[in-house]
Amino acid sequence: MTTSSAPSASGGTGASRLPGTALVTGASRGLGAVIARRLAAGGHPVAVAYRSGTEAALRVVTDIRAAGGTAEAFAADVTDEAAVTGLVADAADRLGPVSVLVANATGPQPLTEPDAVTWQDHLDQLTFFVKSPTLLMQAVLPAMREHGAGRIIQIGSDVLERALPEMSPYVAAKAAQHALTEIWARALGPYGITVNTVAPGWIPVERHADATPEALASYAAGVPLRRMGRPEDVAAAVAFLASPAAGFVTGERVKVNGGHTLG
Repeated sequence: MTTSSAPSASGGTGASRLPGTALVTGASRGLGAVIARRLAAGGHPVAVAYRSGTEAALRVVTDIRAAGGTAEAFAADVTDEAAVTGLVADAADRLGPVSVLVANATGPQPLTEPDAVTWQDHLDQLTFFVKSPTLLMQAVLPAMREHGAGRIIQIGSDVLERALPEMSPYVAAKAAQHALTEIWARALGPYGITVNTVAPGWIPVERHADATPEALASYAAGVPLRRMGRPEDVAAAVAFLASPAAGFVTGERVKVNGGHTLG
C-alpha cells in the first residue's frame, strides 16, 4: 500500500461527503450495540455486524429503525478474510459504501499469569486485534480512497497504562492494535482518511453481569469522576471521531475512563 498517488486536497473535499454507511463489528450487544445506535442517530446507515446472536443483532436493527434510522444486520466472522470481504461488499450493496469503520469485535479475555501464557494465548488475542482490523481496513479502503474520505475507529483499552500481569496477551495485542492506528493514520491521511483509537476503561456491559457491587465500587473509587463509565460515554467519543468535526484528528488514542489512569 502506497500513498504516492494520493490527491493532495482530498481531506477537505471528502469531509463534506460524511456521513455515510457505518460498519460496526461486534454490534449485537455491549459497546458495539450502543455505538451502532448512536451512529444511526447521527444519520449514518449502520451495518450491524455480528458473529453470533442473531436475535440480539436484529433487536439493535429494530431499535434503530424505530428511532427513524437505517440499519441492516450482517452475520460474519471478522477474523476470516473471505467473510470480511463478503461483509463489506454486502453492506455496500444494501446500505451504500462504508465510510466509517468501527472495529469493535472482541473475543474471550482469559486471565493467565505470565509464567503460564502460551504462544496460542497471544495468537488468540492478535487474531482479534491485529488480523481482524487489518482485514477490515483493507476491505473498506478502496471505497474510502475513491471517495477521498473515511473514518477508521478502533476500540482499544486503557489496559496499556494499567499493565495487568494476568492479561499480558490482551495488553500486548491492544498495544499492537494502536500501533496499527498510528501507522494507518500516516499512510491513509493523504486520502482524507482518519484513523483513531478509542480506549475505554472498565465499562460494564452484559459480559460483566457477574461483577459484584463491591468490585464496581472499588473501581469507581479510583476514578476521579467517581463513577463507572457507561457505554454511551464510549459511543459519544466514537460519534465525534466519525463526524466531520473530527476531520483534523488522526492517529490519536482517546481514553474514555474518567481519568482512571492519570498518573
